[in-house]
Order: sequence, then C-alpha cells, then structure tokens
Amino acid sequence: MTRADAIARAREDFKSGAFLTELDRRVAYRTESQNPSRGAELRAYLEQEMQPAFAALDFTSRIVESPSGKAPFLFAEHHENDSAPTVLIYGHGDVVDGMEGEWRDGRDPWRTSVAGTRLYGRGTADNKGQHSINMAALRAVRDARGGKLGFNAKFIVEMGEEIGSPDLGKVCDLNRGALKADLFMASDGPRLSADRPTLFLGCRGGIRIHLDVNLRDGGHHSGNWGGVLANPATILVNAISTLVDGHGRLQLDALKPPRLTNQIRSYLADVQVVPTADEPALAENWGEDGLSAAERLYAWNTLEVLAMSSGNIEKPANAIPGHANAVLQLRFVVGTKIEGLIEAIRAHLVAKGFPMVEVRAAQSFAASRTDFDSPWIKWAADSVQETTGKAPAVLPNFGGSLPNDVFSEILGLPTIWVPHSYPGCSQHAPNEHILLPLTEEALTVMAGLFWDLGELPAPLT
Repeated sequence: MTRADAIARAREDFKSGAFLTELDRRVAYRTESQNPSRGAELRAYLEQEMQPAFAALDFTSRIVESPSGKAPFLFAEHHENDSAPTVLIYGHGDVVDGMEGEWRDGRDPWRTSVAGTRLYGRGTADNKGQHSINMAALRAVRDARGGKLGFNAKFIVEMGEEIGSPDLGKVCDLNRGALKADLFMASDGPRLSADRPTLFLGCRGGIRIHLDVNLRDGGHHSGNWGGVLANPATILVNAISTLVDGHGRLQLDALKPPRLTNQIRSYLADVQVVPTADEPALAENWGEDGLSAAERLYAWNTLEVLAMSSGNIEKPANAIPGHANAVLQLRFVVGTKIEGLIEAIRAHLVAKGFPMVEVRAAQSFAASRTDFDSPWIKWAADSVQETTGKAPAVLPNFGGSLPNDVFSEILGLPTIWVPHSYPGCSQHAPNEHILLPLTEEALTVMAGLFWDLGELPAPLT
C-alpha cells in the first residue's frame, strides 16, 4: 500500500457516509461543560464513545480523573517501535451551550443536518468534527499499512476546554512521562480561509485589565454640580486614550511586542485576511501603522475595550456619576514582557495625571509558539502541499486562545495545529457547522501527514 492508498481510504470514508454517521453519533452527546448538570454526559462521551473508537484503532486507553473533581480526561496510546517518532494529538469533546430553539429552520443542535455544503450540529466545528477527522485519518493510514501506523501515537481528549481548561496543565504536568512525545499535532480553530490549508504554531496570550474610577457614592445633579465635580467617566475614557488611541494604536511601549522579525514577515507575506460575506469588513485606518492586516492579527499586540460602565445607560439621569469602570484585554504575542505590566500601566497613568484610576488584572493566559527554525514546520507544510497541491498558510499563532502553552511549555513539545474549520463556522453561536468539501479535504490532509510521519525512520531534530 502507498500514500495514495491511505488518502483514498480517507476520502472513501467521507464519500461512503461512514464518517458523517460517526460524527452524528458524537454530536448527539450533550457535552455542555458550562452546564453543571452535564457531568454524566461528559464522562459518557469518553467511556462510551471515545474508548471503543480508540480500541478499534489498537490504542489502549484510560480515564484520568481531574485533580479538582471537574470533568475527566482520556489518555490513549498506540506504541509500535521505540525508535519511531511519537506524536501527541489533542482534542476536546466538550461544547458550548446548545442554544436550542435559536437555530435556523428549527434545527436540532444535537443532530447533524445537511444544507447545501454545510453540515450543522453543535460540536461539528468545535471540536468533535476536528478530532474525529484526525481519528479517521489514523484509521485510514493504519488500514493502508496493514494494521500498522508506522509511528507511535498518543491522544489526550479533554472535556473542559470551553470553561478554560482549568485542569489541563496540572494533569499534563502530573503525567509528563505518559505524554512524552517528539511532536504535538492537533486541530482546532479555523483555517485562514475555507479554501486554503493552514498551519499555526501557537497562540497569542491574553490578560484582562480592569480600570476603576471610584470618586464618591451615588450621583450628583449635573446642573448643580457640573463644572465643580470631577466626572469619573470623563476621567476613564481619557485615561484609556493614553493606552490606546482612537485608531486602535498602542500608546504605551510596555503594551507592545518586540519588533517583527524578517522571518515572521516572510511567512506572512502571502497571507491575505479576507472576510467572508457573513463577516464584517476590515476597518480602514485601524491598528498599528506600517503593518499588514495579517501582521496586525497574527504577529502584533492589541488592546481592546471589552466593556464600560458608568451611570445607567438604559435610564440616564441628570447626574454626574460617582463611579466608572472598564474591562480591557491585551492580546499579546510571544516576546511581550507581561511581568510587571500592571505596575507599568499604573505608573503611566499616574504620570499622565490619572492617579485616581485603579488598575488590576484578571484571567491571564500565556502566549506560546513553536520556533520557526523547527524542522517539523517544513515537514508539515511540504506534506500538506503534496496532498492538496496548495501551499498552506503558516501562521505564527492562532488569533484566539487555545491551551498551546500546556504542550509547548509544560511538555516542551514543538506544536503544530492543523485546523479543519473556517472563519464563518459559527462555533460558539447557533447554526454551528462545518463545510463538507473542506471536511473531505481535511481527511486527506491528515491522512497524508500521518502517512508521512510513518515514513520517518526517526524523529526530526
């Protein structure tokens, strides 16, 4: 059997309907991790669906309990040869709220349904469809090689990603030996666009920054006190403008990343950020000067105002408010010095005349990515191009958040993400879906990658 045979088997799995039947069965598990009553469903997905599926692939598996009593994990392993490469694969079986009753044409989020080139269902894009593609590709390669993969494989399935992966880092740290590998490769998030295969090497980090101005209790009549009482809302918006201006440009050096390298610029040179018909148009004259849209999105930091409050916007009174609050978020790339950031913001605001603005941080997660010099990047890109005839977009990091730092920092692995969704998939909204042509191509991409991994006599170094 050959590489072409493995890819043909993956394609047949799609065309026969076997893959879609398998995915429909998995979508039916109502694995809403944000719903505390779904604990039994979360466990059932691992025990009743994943464990038999991995057994059929000749993997041994076990349930790993959460250290804090939250949803369990599944570890699965297939070992063939001590000298062969070992890949660690990740997926999550939990989903966001089903939002029943809000789906177009009365669709049931817990059953898959087809309309045109779209396959609807909660978890089709995030993440049941994506890890199911990878498992099906493993099956295709194993069948093509006569029951062998040609490499060692480990798989971890999490059931708490949609609540921030609270125990993933601790579980991986406690099981470093069991999860030892040469490469991490997984699928989550969207491609750059539906028709362009994509690899991303990590994700931006994030930190929420709370700004509070508390001047007095209650409001005071704006006619009687206007001009002699300080307005906390006015203070707050002007304080924010010293951090990020009216065109989204960072004003404080401590918020900025290191200068873009020529290497990063070269990888992003052919990356075009083009919204689909369902997405908003890109803003003109917004963001850092001198950068392309791709560089601003994938290689730079952004400070966004997520929420603001002062007075009562629904029923405004003729009163100067006593309080004003804002929540900002800094999305940052590798190399940004986060240690001491809050102190730097506080000192900056004092220097600008805003000592009354209180600054605190919450909900931070780290930025991480694979070094561009890793030989695994070229290996993966070459494999994808051989399968599809298209050069994949290679992005420094995913724009959103994923637990990449667990695998890159705690386990010390080169990380490569191969997403199988697209930007318009509505993954956290009603009408979540995947595209059927993209799904078929993704099956072949992963079959090609896994076949090529089995052709390596030893791990790349």
